Amino acid sequence: MKRAVLVLGLLALAACSKDKDVAPPAELVDFKATLGIQKAWTESTGGGDDVLRLGLSPAVEGDSAYLAGADGRVRALTLATGRTLWSADVKAPLGGGPGVGYGLVVVGSIKGDVIALDATTGARRWQVRVLGEVLSRPAVGEAIVVVRTVDGRLRGLRVADGTEAWVYEQPVPRLSLRGAAAPVIAGDAVYCGFDNGKVVAVDLANGDLLWDSAVNPPSGRTELERLADIDSAVVVTGKNIFVAGFQGRVAMLAIESGQAWWSRELSSHRGIALDEDNVYLSTSDGDVVALLRRDGTELWRQSALKHRMLSAPAVDGGAVVVADFEGYVHWLDRASGAISARASAGGGRVSNGPVAAEGHVLVQSDGGTVYAFRATPRG
Repeated sequence: MKRAVLVLGLLALAACSKDKDVAPPAELVDFKATLGIQKAWTESTGGGDDVLRLGLSPAVEGDSAYLAGADGRVRALTLATGRTLWSADVKAPLGGGPGVGYGLVVVGSIKGDVIALDATTGARRWQVRVLGEVLSRPAVGEAIVVVRTVDGRLRGLRVADGTEAWVYEQPVPRLSLRGAAAPVIAGDAVYCGFDNGKVVAVDLANGDLLWDSAVNPPSGRTELERLADIDSAVVVTGKNIFVAGFQGRVAMLAIESGQAWWSRELSSHRGIALDEDNVYLSTSDGDVVALLRRDGTELWRQSALKHRMLSAPAVDGGAVVVADFEGYVHWLDRASGAISARASAGGGRVSNGPVAAEGHVLVQSDGGTVYAFRATPRG
């Protein structure tokens, strides 16, 4: 099926289609910092491309961080110091990953290769071709690795040797954003969003559909107005699933049925983060918004970063962290949304969300450099 892929450089036009002029990004202004930011380490993954908008971002398991670069380099580092534990060259143009779990590190390429490495040594365990561009992090289960490709397919690959166990497919609209939601494994199911605005639950063992939910149904007269992609990973917690879509809604679904407990009209293509009480998201036009988890009530909205093409947020202690198109990383107070600190990740655009773990925030620029920050309260 032939279709067009809308690159994210056109998002401002789509989001502001009712306006004659696209608003410029907000200028950064001075503020009183309440957090001190220390750069713990930096590491180049190599081969970055600011145009391709790849789904490459750090993964953390235990006290190790795993990185993947567009040129095929995959490495494991100590999270605290950035010391290299191992490095491997998979000799493929990577587009998604790494996914980590059950002793494997799994990456996918823009040419449809999926490569699994040993998490302890970096030795290659297997490599298979899935005939679809991989632009998101694979999900690694005990017996099955799940890969989402841009052609609307979820593929279950056997952990032992990478052979295909099952395939599940959703139709892809003629026009969609460049990107693909990362699948999420929880219990005996895998959950994933698609370009047609649906979230599905699939049996992890055999790929059978358990339910699908039209969270973000397309609407509008033009193909731009009907863009409804869910390009970010859902967040599964307890008996609930949280999801956000472009030009659509953020919603909480029941994990058993996909029924929506609540939804709000908010557009986001980057993703969401949770803490015990709240949902945080970056909207398509650059607001950072906090919603109450139980019913979606808006708690606060920070608009000082308007139109700065924000990444998905991460929760780091008492702060919500986002990055922008100029490589600035912003810490916002979780209670009020006030900007608490700011640091530079090298000046290059950051499309993928920061990763917060063990007191560190890892940020990978589109150019391929990873920065590790630590935040401490001032005073």
